[in-house]
Amino acid sequence: MMKQERAARTRQLLIRSAAEAFERHGFTRARLADISSSAGVTTGALHFHFANKAALASTVEATAAAILRCAARSVRHPGANALQLLTGASQALADRLRHDVVARAGFRLSCGDDPHRPGLDLRGEWFECIHRLLTEAEDHHLLAEGVSRQDAIASIAAATTGFEVLGRTDPTWLSPASLSRFWRLVLPLLATAEALATLDLPAGEPLTQARVVEILENQN
Repeated sequence: MMKQERAARTRQLLIRSAAEAFERHGFTRARLADISSSAGVTTGALHFHFANKAALASTVEATAAAILRCAARSVRHPGANALQLLTGASQALADRLRHDVVARAGFRLSCGDDPHRPGLDLRGEWFECIHRLLTEAEDHHLLAEGVSRQDAIASIAAATTGFEVLGRTDPTWLSPASLSRFWRLVLPLLATAEALATLDLPAGEPLTQARVVEILENQN
């Protein structure tokens, strides 16, 4: 049992060390010798767990996918409508990308750090999530009159992708405050007044009916 626990710890150390190397240098320039050294193990120990750098990168991606999918699921609760789930998921994903190097590195690897290496498409999964939730919002008449679902999908996908890219050099772009400012701007344009009244802003401030009236008056 102790041997299995030691092997599991070594594997986790290697995954984190690899994530740090992939984030810093990219897949192509990351070196297995540096990854094993940073993890405090020999290259032989690394190869016991991972056949090559591609296998290690695939494991980082898969681990990141599990982290990010779990984060997105964590915001689900009874009574939450599609727009509430969308804002919550964006905050949860940004939080993991900001604080977890494995999530960041795996996401970047999946977005084509090396176009010749096959892998997951985590950005594509996020786009599908946006598409599904905004389609659900439209079906439940949560979108304001005149709002194009396709335009909303494209705009939110582009904006949230931008937060991830900007966050690579300045983590404050992935902070709750940054996401809250984005949704405070977008939600009054996206949702009906009735839907707005049921939503909580990402920072936790409820969109009360009085707040909805204030927002709509400011638009006129």
